[in-house]
Amino acid sequence: MTAFDDDDVRRLALALPGTEEGTSYGNVAFKVRGKLFTWERPLRKADRDALGDAAPEGEVIGVRVEHEIAKRALLSAEPERCFTTPHFDGSPIVLVRLDCTGPEELEELIVEAWLCRAPERLANAFLADREGR
Repeated sequence: MTAFDDDDVRRLALALPGTEEGTSYGNVAFKVRGKLFTWERPLRKADRDALGDAAPEGEVIGVRVEHEIAKRALLSAEPERCFTTPHFDGSPIVLVRLDCTGPEELEELIVEAWLCRAPERLANAFLADREGR
C-alpha cells in the first residue's frame, strides 16, 4: 500500500483546480498545470543512511514550499511531522510523515504546496472562492 492509496491525499490534491494525477520517478504525483506540488516519496537507501535512526518507517510524501525560509520554518516548527534529507538541500521541498499528520494539517500542507505552484490567476480565484464560503 502506498501513501497515495490513502483516499485523503488523493481527494485533497484532486479537489484543487487544475490538478492532474500522474507519476514522478515511478511514484504517484500531483501537478498543477504541469508543475509538481506533492508526490509519494519513499525513502531511498541514501536517505536512510543519512537519517540513521531518525528515518521514519511509515509513508512519506514530498510537498513543495514557497522558498528556503518557509522550509526552515516548517522543519523547525514541526520536527515530528516534517523533515528533509541531503538530497533536498537547497530545494524548497519538505518531506512529510503521513502517520504523524492529521487531516487538517495534511490539507494545509497540500493546499500550500498547490498555491506555490499554481498560476497566479488560478490561485487567486481559488482563494477568492474559499473566502466567499
